[in-house]
Amino acid sequence: MFKNVLVPTDGSELSTQAIHSAVDFAKAIGARLQFMHARSSLPLSLTGIDQWVNPSTLDELITATREDSERILAEAMAIAAAAGVEAKAEAVVHEVPYQAIISAADQHQCDLIYMASHGRRGLSNFLLGSQTQRVLTHASQPVLVSR
Repeated sequence: MFKNVLVPTDGSELSTQAIHSAVDFAKAIGARLQFMHARSSLPLSLTGIDQWVNPSTLDELITATREDSERILAEAMAIAAAAGVEAKAEAVVHEVPYQAIISAADQHQCDLIYMASHGRRGLSNFLLGSQTQRVLTHASQPVLVSR
C-alpha cells in the first residue's frame, strides 16, 4: 500500500500532532517517512518588513528562520526515532510552500502526503498562508489530512 509518506510540518501544535499520528500510521503499515519544512523565499522587500528593520536584524531574522526549520525537523526525527520508524528530513526554501510540498512528494517518490489540516496563524500565516487546500487540489498523490 503506502511505503513512502511525505509529512510536511511547520512546527505548529496541530502539525506536531500530525507528526505523531503519521509516525503511528507509518509504524502500523511499515512505511518510511520523509519530513519536510518549507520556508518562504519571498524577498523581504516585497513584504515591506525591510523598511522597518535594520539590515543586521534582517540577517538575524533569516538565521532564526533557518534555525527554527532545523529545530522543527529535529523534533520530527526524534519522534520517529523513538517509535522505531525510518525517517529522513529536509528543509526547503521555496516562494510557494504548497508547490514545495508537491515537488518534494514527487522528488522523493512519495505515494502519500500526510499533513495537518491547517498550520500556523499570525504573521507566519500571513506570509505563507494555509497550504493544505492547495496541496489537496494540486497533488497527484493521495493526501491524508490530520485534524
